Amino acid sequence: MMEFRTVVDIEKPGFEIEPCEEMLFVGSCFADNIGARFKEEKFRAIVNPFGVMYNPASILHTIERLDNVSNVKIAFFTLGTNHIYRLKETGEIVDNCQKRPQSLFTEEELTVDECADYLQRAIDILRQHNPNIRIVLTVSPIRYRKYGYHGSQLSKATLLLAVQKVISHLSPLRSHLLYYFPAYEIINDELRDYRFYAEDMLHPSSQAVEYIWQRLSEVYFSDEAKAFVREWQPLRKALNHKPFNLDSEEYRMFIDKTMLKIAELRKKYPNFAL
Repeated sequence: MMEFRTVVDIEKPGFEIEPCEEMLFVGSCFADNIGARFKEEKFRAIVNPFGVMYNPASILHTIERLDNVSNVKIAFFTLGTNHIYRLKETGEIVDNCQKRPQSLFTEEELTVDECADYLQRAIDILRQHNPNIRIVLTVSPIRYRKYGYHGSQLSKATLLLAVQKVISHLSPLRSHLLYYFPAYEIINDELRDYRFYAEDMLHPSSQAVEYIWQRLSEVYFSDEAKAFVREWQPLRKALNHKPFNLDSEEYRMFIDKTMLKIAELRKKYPNFAL
């Protein structure tokens, strides 16, 4: 049989995501999209608590500001760009220009080594809180038109090389704690069609994000987590249902039945919470 697309292989990690796992997502708006999907499925996910962070330096800034992440079992870092902005007055790297005039900032491109260093420092901080935390690195597939498309590819290449450097320099005894998930490759090699992009032709469409979620869950979820999601999804749809008449007896019975099922789910999965 002829194959009309290339399917990206996803390496099976040395861990499994369990139901309602405590997780952390930091990075570009792609981290927002995937993190939101985990929250919908009732994983206890912290998603960009200080806003979207596009570059490795800003990801480090988020990790430095977090108060207590000792309970986080799995962290995803999603890298968007190697471009940073420094405030001329102080020389500090800013995470958000806050709509201030561009003349106040200088734009720079981090090298592979600099990106790797920022990532390693963020990883080290998380491991100080939890030595066994699993960290998944990924590169956002979102392209940056303002760099020019060749410049955008160079930026992504820098990030990919930085990720590879961090992973390859890891001690064999710690290799089971750090992984790479190929979101960038899935969009660019597997979903090579503009129908998988939003109207701006740069951001992945909701369908593409859902597909990446499905690929990730197939490989990373435990059997129990997959079962939990299957049980929760119809209840989530029921809770999101908007009736014609909120005061009707029929709707009241519908909600009562749904809440009973949720109570049963909570007994089965103690970490589950609405």
